[in-house]
Amino acid sequence: MKTKEFKKVLIALDYDKSSRKVAAAGYAMAKTMNAEVTLLHVISDPVYYSSAEYSPIVGLTGSLGVDPSQMDTAERLKELTQNFLAEEKTRLGDENIQILLKEGDYADTILKTATKLHANIIVIGSHSSRWLEDVVMGSVTNKVLRHTTIPLFIVPMKKQD
Repeated sequence: MKTKEFKKVLIALDYDKSSRKVAAAGYAMAKTMNAEVTLLHVISDPVYYSSAEYSPIVGLTGSLGVDPSQMDTAERLKELTQNFLAEEKTRLGDENIQILLKEGDYADTILKTATKLHANIIVIGSHSSRWLEDVVMGSVTNKVLRHTTIPLFIVPMKKQD
């Protein structure tokens, strides 16, 4: 039986501090397979991040030292997100990592991007300490899981991660 080679790994990140753990786990796996790595972040609604309804994003505002009021435009949010992805690439220490910023529905955009890149595996985190409950209840991870034909590597995250 011939085993499938994984040559392209898509790592989907959000702004949470735990995304560093997701990136590190996905990158370590990719390196053992000598695979290309792409870090992806999806912005679902740029206007939301500058609205009064917005709750500050821990990873973005915390890791970049950014006050939420500095995210007053969609362009500023995109700039900060590019910086966030570039810093993660630097932290992983591999100049060959590709970074992508996309807009759209989280799960749909992850799936479309993985297909377009011909990714062999998608790495994604699940943020709850009750991971199985979240999957059953319908998180982004669950939607990706239900609609993909591409294998997933799900990194379970706990609140303290």
